This record gives sequence, C-alpha cells and structure tokens, in this order.
Amino acid sequence: MLFDLGVDPGESFNVASNHPEVVTRVQRLVEQHRATVTPVKKQLADPPAPKKAATAEVEKGLLFIDNGEIRLGVNTNWGAGIAWFSNSRGRNLVNQWDTGRLIQQSYYGAKDDSLWNKQPWRWNPVQGGDWRGHPARVFELRSTANTLYAKSQAKHWASGEDLPVIFEESIALTGRLAHVRFKMSYSGTNSHPKITHEIPAVFIAPEFDTLVLYDGTNAWKGGALLRSKPGWPNESRKMTEHWAAYVDEKNWGLGVLVPAANKLTCYRYAAGQDETKGACSYFAPLTEFAITPGTTFEYDAWLTIGYADKIRERFEQVAKGMKP
Repeated sequence: MLFDLGVDPGESFNVASNHPEVVTRVQRLVEQHRATVTPVKKQLADPPAPKKAATAEVEKGLLFIDNGEIRLGVNTNWGAGIAWFSNSRGRNLVNQWDTGRLIQQSYYGAKDDSLWNKQPWRWNPVQGGDWRGHPARVFELRSTANTLYAKSQAKHWASGEDLPVIFEESIALTGRLAHVRFKMSYSGTNSHPKITHEIPAVFIAPEFDTLVLYDGTNAWKGGALLRSKPGWPNESRKMTEHWAAYVDEKNWGLGVLVPAANKLTCYRYAAGQDETKGACSYFAPLTEFAITPGTTFEYDAWLTIGYADKIRERFEQVAKGMKP
C-alpha cells in the first residue's frame, strides 16, 4: 500500500496503482536492506495485520483497544483517563502533557479554600490526578479487543486529596466511532451548589487549532459550520448539534459528540507552540447541576477522527439513531 500523507493523513486511500514507479523504488530499497541483514528464524516474516486485535494491549502504562480502524488508549496510572485516540496505525491526537489533560471526567462544587498554583479554587474532582502530578487510583480495569471498562477514585485537582467520588467509564469501538459511557457517583456528605461541569474535558494536540461546530438554529440541515481559533483564556460557543471538533490545516482532526450538552467552553493554550512547551487545544461540553449526597450522573459521548464533513456525518447518524 502507498499513501500520500500530505493530503491523506488518515491513510484512507491507497494510491499505489497511481504511482507504480514509487512502489518499485521502495521495493528495491527494501530488498537492498534485506540483503544486509543476517536472517534469523522468522525475522523476515511479514504476517498480515489482523483486521481486529485479538486482545487489548498494554504499553508504557497505556491500555489499548483497537478494532482495526481506530485505536484508543487509557492511562492506567492516571485514573484510566483517555490518553490516546488515533487511526488504528496513526498518530495520537490526544494531548497527554500531564494529569490535567487527556479526555477525562471533571466536576465542580463549592469554594473550599483550596489553591491551584496559588490561585483560589473550589471543590473539583477530576479523573486523571491533581495539578502537582499525583495520579488518581484505578480500582477496576477490564477489556476485550474493542471494549474497555474502568473504575477509579477522583482526585481534587487543587488540593490533591482523594475525594468520595467514583468515576466509571465503559468504552466500545464500532467502525470509526468510540462510544464512551461516563458515570460519576458521589458518596460524600456535603452538598454543593448548582454549577457548571465539563462533560468531559477534552485536550487535543495543539496543531489541531481550528474549532469546528454548528451554532445555528436548524440542526442537521447542512447549515454552514462555524470555524474559529479560540484564544486564551476561556471562550464560549453554542453547539446546536451537540458536537465540536478541532481540526488542522487539512480540515482533519478529532470530534466529540455529547447529546447532553448544547454549549461549550474552549481555549488554546500557548498557541503557536508545540506540546513540549505545554501547548494544547481544549474544549469541554457543559452542563449544570448540583452535587448532593447520593448524586449519580451518567452521560454518553462519541469520539471520531476524520475530516470535518465526515465527523459531522457520523455524528448525525448517531443523533438520528442510525447505525453509523
């Protein structure tokens, strides 16, 4: 197979038949390299890639599931927050700079005299870990080739204490879509006021710098998409179709659909820099409710990768109850 990554970063179109001279040149280079290698048993064998992984994989703390089209990984050391989302053989689009990034659950409550980097903060259970890098604990983790379930204990983002909040996530890969069912269960005794929550917090690599969504009044009618490059600090957007995506200059990127949300907050940190400088693109679909003793909150999210029009098409099929 041969792909033109300049126009097809998702490796969707095999152009080998259009460029036989390139294929011949590559094959010649491969043969020249093989001639310099001392063979050992099975060293040169090229088993075909499985259409579907036989089991989940663990690599450097990341537990991966892969259905042959998309690949998703959770960080087993950071509360099982989603740290990787890519094509099956592609690059990761999720920003995992620290425990506060990822794609993860995050909720808020009353002001509690906690400090984040010397700034007054409030009760804030998060999935990955606190701002000093102390990770959240994972209690339960199980997976198949293309499904995953995790249960973890929330950390207070500012104070770092373990909170009486249990997070759960159930993930299933189908085609080009990852369906995530998030759940938060609160067993504390304090009551927290009605306030805005991130469902979920979404951090993406900074080169995906253009936020795409529909903010009009006629959902799923093909209306023009709003494209913008958020600044710093937070900005707000409506999302009438309940989804948003960050895309790159090729109009390709990562989208998230959350039917429970119709607005979001967003920013780009250290715009123009790369991930080694802490740069990221962020948005979070939002909802509001009070967290009181016994509160349980669940919601669904769908993730996909592709060009903006395909992201919208897949999410429309989900929204209309069609098989994607």
